[in-house]
Amino acid sequence: MSDATTGGGELLRIEGVTKAYPGVVANSDVSFTIQQGEVHALLGENGAGKSTLVKMIYGLVKPDSGRMRLRGADYAPSQPSVARASGVGMVFQHFSLFEALTVAENVTLGMENPPKLRELSARIRAVSEEYGLPLDPSRMVGDLSAGERQRVEIIRCLLQSPKLLIMDEPTSVLTPQEVDILFRTLRQLKAEGTSILYISHKLEEIRALCDEATILRRGKMVATCTPRERTAREMAELMVGATLTPPERRRGEKGPVALGVSDLSVASPIPFGTSLKGVSFTVAKGEVLGIAGVAGNGQDELLLALSGELKAPADKVRINSQPVGDLGPTERRRAGLVAAPEERLGHAAAPDMSLMENALLSGAVRQGLVQRGFIDWAKTARFAEQIVQAFDVRTPGIHVAARALSGGNLQKFVVGRELLQEPEVIVINQPTWGVDAAAAAAIRQAILDRAAAGAAVVVISQDLDELLEIADSFAALNAGNLSKPRPVEGLTIDEIGLMMGGVHGMEVAHHAG
Repeated sequence: MSDATTGGGELLRIEGVTKAYPGVVANSDVSFTIQQGEVHALLGENGAGKSTLVKMIYGLVKPDSGRMRLRGADYAPSQPSVARASGVGMVFQHFSLFEALTVAENVTLGMENPPKLRELSARIRAVSEEYGLPLDPSRMVGDLSAGERQRVEIIRCLLQSPKLLIMDEPTSVLTPQEVDILFRTLRQLKAEGTSILYISHKLEEIRALCDEATILRRGKMVATCTPRERTAREMAELMVGATLTPPERRRGEKGPVALGVSDLSVASPIPFGTSLKGVSFTVAKGEVLGIAGVAGNGQDELLLALSGELKAPADKVRINSQPVGDLGPTERRRAGLVAAPEERLGHAAAPDMSLMENALLSGAVRQGLVQRGFIDWAKTARFAEQIVQAFDVRTPGIHVAARALSGGNLQKFVVGRELLQEPEVIVINQPTWGVDAAAAAAIRQAILDRAAAGAAVVVISQDLDELLEIADSFAALNAGNLSKPRPVEGLTIDEIGLMMGGVHGMEVAHHAG
């Protein structure tokens, strides 16, 4: 078998790998191979077992049974440092960087035997230029954009000359132009013989980049395919094992303005956050406004300012013409506005509280769950059950702690909890973050249904396909500034990328031309 590993042959073979946790089999008898110089996609819904599988390859988790072979030799890394020494690198979806340290200082933390800082800085510059990912080693990570932070993680891996690079949702925080740069880098690595294991929900990217795909469903390998020979929809249906119906728009007449924001400037309460600078827009009843932007450009601050967690002068935010800028979240809920933040555990839901208690936290006002100071637990339980039923939340019951749910199921619960309160204004940050194709379609449909029923909706998202699918008008956040909203119809991806990069209005037309 070792002969097969020379000259562009087999790099990694996974044979019958199984991993179980109490109550769930994460991977069941999974087998596939990755060739040298191949970009191999790993596809599956949330909870399909992708994360567990790559953690085993990277030495973070030990398989219960089965084996792995790397370049013909048995491979069973006991920890990530062993995997790295064997030539396996990984770029995680959530960056593990210290914002108060420089790029070079962050890179040394991931190395077993780091060289002197000056020597390392020179290597970072050389490697970053060689792969078209320019980086200044002396810059503070807290000052970097999301795309630049990802470069730090990639360069950290490339300095170790990996034979296999694992990438988990690498484009979720990038502008279209940054995605192009990343893909050029990955194709260069592939041409040099590096293999890439690529996890993404963005199936058009998979079609553009990947040579082969392995598809997992509920822990089992159910199919392999050549992505460029399949449509995105065919691959999504292989992932979920069902036919998918795209969200349906029932366009009604737009009503009067339900949410008005005028010249809103607020200082960010978040360390290394982005303050909002003169943000203005209106959303009518029945309208969906999509707001794009690379992470860290003021999205979290905008949600806080609209939900009432960050206050401003009263007339800066209006709900149905009523000034609410100086009101807190409870009063704004009473006035008709609900909000679902991006961070599910800790912000949208209290991790150790049950689903029923979490339903109470944001539903108390609009659902009448508290009468004369006493909680109506029977009514609260009915509300929680309604969310679970309507949004297909996979859970043993409503008494389970929020932290016990998978990310995708908790997302369905959080979004469902807000939409079922029949609000007049809805603000959602990253509605389908980390959610599989079927659940994403269901959430988007629920958002469109609320808009059709007359709600004004603001969707803040880094998923451009999502915004183009559900939004009527579009704006982009860049460094706390919001571009002037424009109708989605006729907008090109190039124009959107320029708006996200801070080029607005006539300049966009000029650049796009």
